[in-house]
Amino acid sequence: MASLPLCRSPSSLLPSWPHRPISASFHPKNPSSPVAAHVSVQDPPPQQDPAPPSDSSPNGSRPSSNTRYLWVNPNSPRAADVVRARAGSGRRSRLASAAAALGACEPAEAAVAAALEAAFPEPPSEQDAVIVLNTAAAARPETAVLALRWFLRNAEIRKKVILYNVVLKLLRKKRRWSETEELWGEMLRDGVQPDNATFSTVISCARACGLPSKAVEWFEKMPEFGCSPDMLTYSAVIDAYGRAGKAEAALRLYDRARAEKWQLDPVICSTVIKIHSTTGNFDGALNVFEEMKAAGVKPNQVVYNTMLDAMGRAMRPWVVKTIHREMVDQQVQPSKATYCCLLHAYTRARYGEDAMAVYRLMKDEVMDIDVVLYNMLLSMCADIGYVDEAEEIFRDMKASMDARSKPDSWSYSSMVTLYSSTANVLGAEGVLNEMVEAGFKPNIFVLTSLIRCYGKAGRTDDVVRSFGMLEELGISPDDRFCGCLLSVAGNTPDEELGKVIDCIERSNAQLGAVVKLLVDRSASSGSFREAASELLGSARGLVKMPYCNSLMDLCVNLNQMEKACALLDAAQQLGIYANIQTRTQTQWSLHLRGLSVGAALTTLHVWMNDLYTALQSGGEGLPPLLGIHTGQGKNTYSDRGLAAMFEAHLKELDAPFHEAPDKAGWFLTTSVAAKHWLEIKKASELVAV
Repeated sequence: MASLPLCRSPSSLLPSWPHRPISASFHPKNPSSPVAAHVSVQDPPPQQDPAPPSDSSPNGSRPSSNTRYLWVNPNSPRAADVVRARAGSGRRSRLASAAAALGACEPAEAAVAAALEAAFPEPPSEQDAVIVLNTAAAARPETAVLALRWFLRNAEIRKKVILYNVVLKLLRKKRRWSETEELWGEMLRDGVQPDNATFSTVISCARACGLPSKAVEWFEKMPEFGCSPDMLTYSAVIDAYGRAGKAEAALRLYDRARAEKWQLDPVICSTVIKIHSTTGNFDGALNVFEEMKAAGVKPNQVVYNTMLDAMGRAMRPWVVKTIHREMVDQQVQPSKATYCCLLHAYTRARYGEDAMAVYRLMKDEVMDIDVVLYNMLLSMCADIGYVDEAEEIFRDMKASMDARSKPDSWSYSSMVTLYSSTANVLGAEGVLNEMVEAGFKPNIFVLTSLIRCYGKAGRTDDVVRSFGMLEELGISPDDRFCGCLLSVAGNTPDEELGKVIDCIERSNAQLGAVVKLLVDRSASSGSFREAASELLGSARGLVKMPYCNSLMDLCVNLNQMEKACALLDAAQQLGIYANIQTRTQTQWSLHLRGLSVGAALTTLHVWMNDLYTALQSGGEGLPPLLGIHTGQGKNTYSDRGLAAMFEAHLKELDAPFHEAPDKAGWFLTTSVAAKHWLEIKKASELVAV
């Protein structure tokens, strides 16, 4: 019996293997190895050459070959993987070459057709078309549209809408709305039915192009084509409704999302928060913010910035601080918009320390601060008396290399206002000179502040000179300017009062006539009241109370209490001073917050007379508690706060009112103490002026 060979070569085992030889390169895991491998599912490993003589190598060892061969059993699944890998690699290479050729050619129909015909001798598949369109046209959407038309004519396409959607997404990426509309029309003429992906792409393209009304228009077309919006489409449309000013429609969709338990996202929540903020529903904005967190949606930077802006508009700086702390705790990186929102909120609410902290942080981060933000800071400093901080900001503005940060007329106006509030004449004049040197003409606001500064400093002649500048510059006096002159008149000595009254009369003849009746001691209180009522009745709403306050200051300073009381009565009849007196069963209160010193003293005089009358009438008598509310902080019409001035005045009257330890800005007394005091004093002797 013949002996069988112990081993056969692979080729002898499969003499009739029907397939063609397949081989692929194999690269070892170690990239530094110089050895390459040859993989075969048919060819046996090549026979090694005979070993060279032992003296051919210095150490007697055989030199290594540069190539290793791996044989793969054709019956193993690995053989099919090798075949597919080799075929896929060739296909990818062919498609990449086609995409490169398409991207390099001109956006002309002939050039595109030539490039694709060379790349595809045989009709390409639908997947081939999708890959080439996605790869080649990222930089040239015009080429993509031409390539789409070629593929629709020559490729084996089952669903044309897929190719249209690919190109629509490319147009969206490039924000080409006109081309998108043209392709939409071409798609319909071709008889292609759009799907949800088509509408979602077109709607988001309109939104990205800043055309929210178009996004809404396409959303409302969806039912005509039998399409139902998905969550992504609803998200885009809620935002589009908000941007298009259709707040009610956006909120209806949001309510539907909540009712149907949709998965909310930051885009939807940010849009709804912004809608609530725009319509003034700040509580609604806060509720949406809390709801999204309760639903597990993590706020992103955009949501936090939107909330900071909303709460700043709502004048709720304490909520702004809370949201900002949460943002930091959640490690959400703030942006320049974040700091801008913080500055808006803190400067509007006059949170000086917080605003300056944000400003200095922006300086440390070397962020661009434009003149608008600078002016907001300067305006705040002028209102709350931050002189050193304002000077620091103003120096930074002048030292800035960015033209957008240089001081403008509003910047100089704020600095003059700041110095006028402290009667710093040298500072105000210095800023005015800088303003003129910088090429800006003084405006009505600068001259108003300058006159107030001279008035506080007792420099009446400079007040008149500044008024002359107004006429030289051809600026017409406004109500605010006339109110400033009236305020200056209240603090002007009798011997110089005529100069200021002349300026008032030249600015506003009717106001000047009322002031002359006030000053004229021979004029009756009735004629003065009638003229003042006519003036206040025709004045704009914003200046009615300032006019009353300044006129009563002038009455008190000239010891014209009868005219002051007549003016107070006229103002109450016109509804200018509302709810000054309130009465409950347990407390009668006098509310003086917002009044000037003269108006507050006049109101106190009338109230004391009312208390005396109630006591003398023997009717209901006085309640257990009496209170005077002056408010706290700086008073617009006096360098001293009204509370401090009133406390001193009550001591002069020996009145039994004392500052409440647990209620800032309140002075309280009991009915027993007030009754005893009123019995000692007569109503006509209560107020010493």
